[in-house]
Amino acid sequence: MSVMVIACYRPKPGKDDELRELMKTHLPTLRGEGLVEVGPSLCGKAKDGTIVEVFKWKSQAAIDAAHENKNVIAMWERFGAVCDYVTISDVEESKQMFSPFAPVDLKS
Repeated sequence: MSVMVIACYRPKPGKDDELRELMKTHLPTLRGEGLVEVGPSLCGKAKDGTIVEVFKWKSQAAIDAAHENKNVIAMWERFGAVCDYVTISDVEESKQMFSPFAPVDLKS
């Protein structure tokens, strides 16, 4: 059974553009390793610049496998250089009933 997750990436100072470029590789990398469902993620940007992404892993086993996968770990290290991983509760918009985010198009 698939597992839908909300991942939040807060760019480090001056790293907004680098984070946006890395975001374009996130799902393709996970998909290439056979870990996520087919289809796009939904991405939005909070007022503080945090990118909020919603996507589906294939299963809990796929999530566990990602933590052992050298390609995924290398990708996460690149992300760690340009952003901090935060929880959705750390994003101010999440405190609203209907959390508003600016859509992020990862195709362009």
